[in-house]
Amino acid sequence: MSTDYLARIADWNIRPAVPAAGRCALLVIDMQEHFRFTAAGILDNIAALVQACRKSNMPVIFTRHGHRDPASDGGMLGVWWSDLIRCGSPGWELLPEIAPGNAGCIIDKKRYSAFAGTDLDARLQANGVRELIITGVLTNCCCETTARDAFVRDFRVFFVCDATATVSEELHLASLKNLAFGFAHVVSAAQLQQQLGGANGSPA
Repeated sequence: MSTDYLARIADWNIRPAVPAAGRCALLVIDMQEHFRFTAAGILDNIAALVQACRKSNMPVIFTRHGHRDPASDGGMLGVWWSDLIRCGSPGWELLPEIAPGNAGCIIDKKRYSAFAGTDLDARLQANGVRELIITGVLTNCCCETTARDAFVRDFRVFFVCDATATVSEELHLASLKNLAFGFAHVVSAAQLQQQLGGANGSPA
């Protein structure tokens, strides 16, 4: 399926690049029980990327979406959606198949973007990170919004077409096209694993 996606967006995905291990971090967005059904198909690819990045000594950051009081901290998400994830609920928990463990970094967030209202930017800057690999759910909401936000903050973005997922193929493909056109290098999990095995830098 990843090869098919890359072929279908090839007209827009025209800027090849390779992640630089010393400047890059992997972001695993909202792989939580609430999204288990949507996330099931990308679990293996994300787990493989987490392992590859850790072998390359690349930071791996997990985000976890949740609201303590939707009436006060839900904002427009509370207006738009009727089923906001409650902090501490079963749906809020990260999927155990790829849970970060004691060594993992978790960023709690309340908005689509992993940068909004969090210290993600400061953490990345403090560690010299200028590139992000984005994986997780939902492609067209939290993943795409985070990718766009990262781009306007001058991060180089790698968006993994078969390690992101959403509720329909149509929406997934639309996001991949938009991101390839203006915001991110769209890649497959297999490409990244191969590149991480010997990548020393990204072309300008």
